[in-house]
Amino acid sequence: MKIIGTGKMLPSLSVTNNMLATFLDTSDEWIKTRTGINERRLLSDEDLVTLAAQASEEALKDAGLTAKDIDYIICSNVANSFVTPSLSCIVEGKIDAYCPCIDINGACTGFIYALDMAESFLKTKNINNILIVCAEEPSRFTNWKERNTSVLFGDGAAAVVVTKGDDLLSLELNSTSNYEPLYYKLEMEKTPYNRLHEDFQPLVMNGKEVYKLAVSASTADIQTVLREAGLSADDVNYYLLHQANIRIIETIREKLEQPQVKFPHNIEKYGNTSSASIPILLDEMRRSGKIKQGDVLVFSAFGAGFTTGACLFKWNN
Repeated sequence: MKIIGTGKMLPSLSVTNNMLATFLDTSDEWIKTRTGINERRLLSDEDLVTLAAQASEEALKDAGLTAKDIDYIICSNVANSFVTPSLSCIVEGKIDAYCPCIDINGACTGFIYALDMAESFLKTKNINNILIVCAEEPSRFTNWKERNTSVLFGDGAAAVVVTKGDDLLSLELNSTSNYEPLYYKLEMEKTPYNRLHEDFQPLVMNGKEVYKLAVSASTADIQTVLREAGLSADDVNYYLLHQANIRIIETIREKLEQPQVKFPHNIEKYGNTSSASIPILLDEMRRSGKIKQGDVLVFSAFGAGFTTGACLFKWNN
């Protein structure tokens, strides 16, 4: 495949650490030193469907296509207000497309899982153009009465258009069933026959365990895609990592023995936007002219599950 268009859309409301400190037991220094986050964008007057549709339209415009040119839509989303229909079907109607649609939940690794699916579709089906949209609102399932998770996340959407090409050099996906470090259970309707007692609560996270899993898995995935492509870590121009925590990014960088300039980040502005974080960063770097023709890029992400993935692109757009 090759990526021929990118787009993003973020909520208008920016919430700083000091704003959170007015009702949470936290401070700007506490958040910044532990996460690298200064502020995040949160949904207030907008809704996730609108963000997803706008990001998709930006990507289509960038690709020089219309929604009618799209043969398949893959939407990565952890949770939203619709259990059914799928978010991809709703976005399809918003942008006036007509094609098959599917939602996936690979947690924060969803973008790379979607790229893998798109690559398979382009190889095996009569498909030319695929829209991948990652739309996330983690602010809707964190606990806003405590600081452990609510300060970490931001809302946002990003999209890419992919078509047939040879830019994807290698891709690695992994999953290990280990939900305890990070999970969120959605409360469902009661039935007169369900006798199970279920403890529903906002997002649960064991930060130390997630840190260890993320660093080890991401480093291993990156080394695998480099080895499969016959490249070394020095051959890569930029590593676009999931924007979960600046400490995680820095530790992975140190393990790969690479300079900071190769690890761009925007977590300080947006927080953790789940599967949307890598395509948001990609769109920003493209539009600012930082990514050049022929650059070698690595995407790497990790998320609840525990899911991980990495891929390596030679940028020729």
